[in-house]
Amino acid sequence: MLQLVGVSKHFGELRAVDDVSLDITAGSVTCIVGPSGSGKSTLLRTVNMMEEIDGGAIFFEGEMIGHEVRNGHRVPVSKAVARRQTLNFGMVFQHFNLFPNYTALENVTVPPVLTGRADKAAARATGLRVLEQVGLIGRKDHYPNQLSGGQQQRVAIARALAMEPKVLLFDEPTSALDPELVSEVLGVMRALAERGATMIIVTHEMRFAEDVADEVVMMDAGRIIERGAPSEILHNPTTERAKKFFASVGTL
Repeated sequence: MLQLVGVSKHFGELRAVDDVSLDITAGSVTCIVGPSGSGKSTLLRTVNMMEEIDGGAIFFEGEMIGHEVRNGHRVPVSKAVARRQTLNFGMVFQHFNLFPNYTALENVTVPPVLTGRADKAAARATGLRVLEQVGLIGRKDHYPNQLSGGQQQRVAIARALAMEPKVLLFDEPTSALDPELVSEVLGVMRALAERGATMIIVTHEMRFAEDVADEVVMMDAGRIIERGAPSEILHNPTTERAKKFFASVGTL
């Protein structure tokens, strides 16, 4: 479904993502782990076209995204094409990014309407359905400041689901939460995985990654240094860098 081929992203002299290749199969869960500053979030943002890549290519269902070849040269796609391509992806951020003056239901229904994804009636019906899915139908008329952090993140997940993306991207979705609120967000994500959602998750929740992921990818210094089944990567890494990292997070 999704293919990254030699993707690179530089910020001046910093090679935040350095020649990364990765294949994502439909219906799979891929967890990306690694130390802070290893390029995990930047890689995720290149998939969602929030960061323009400096090298390599990204393909979604066989179509290059973000760029096209014209007269033998690779050039950025038009804004209209970029908008269409980004609708394939739903992004859930560390910090919920909800509109404070909108209710939970409004936060979920406004984006599909603004992007032309749905009219108001259809967006409301979808909004009610996805709020039910994340266990917040009873909070649909509450504003963000009336919700806990975990509830706000679940609204953010519902907002992503309401856009009916083909791939869900999660950027450390529990890192801004108090420890007792983490489980409710991970529970929603587990349920999505069980329903067959295609997900790429940047996370530091190793037990969750072991339970849910089809593949765990470890990054360090902008590169993938290990990848494979969770049981192998988390408990039997082969590189010294990976051994040191997983020992530090308690999986070894």
